[in-house]
Amino acid sequence: MTDKNHPKAEPFSNAEKDPDDWTTGDEPMTGAQASYLKTLSEEAKDADQFDPDLSKAEASRRIDALQEKTGRGDD
Repeated sequence: MTDKNHPKAEPFSNAEKDPDDWTTGDEPMTGAQASYLKTLSEEAKDADQFDPDLSKAEASRRIDALQEKTGRGDD
C-alpha cells in the first residue's frame, strides 16, 4: 500500500512548488544550480548577467526565465 503522505510517494511534487515557499530558499544556490545557470546564461547570450550570489529560490526563478528564453525547458 502506498502512503500518499510519504515524501517519495510523489517524487516530482517539489518541482512544482513555488520557490517562495521553499524552507531553504534563502540559502545560497547549489553547485548544480550555479552550473546550469551559467550554461543557460551563456546560451542566452546573457553571461554578463550571471550572479554567483543568488539564493536557491532566486536561482530557480532565473533558471525558469532562461529556460523559457532558450527553449531548453520545453519537453
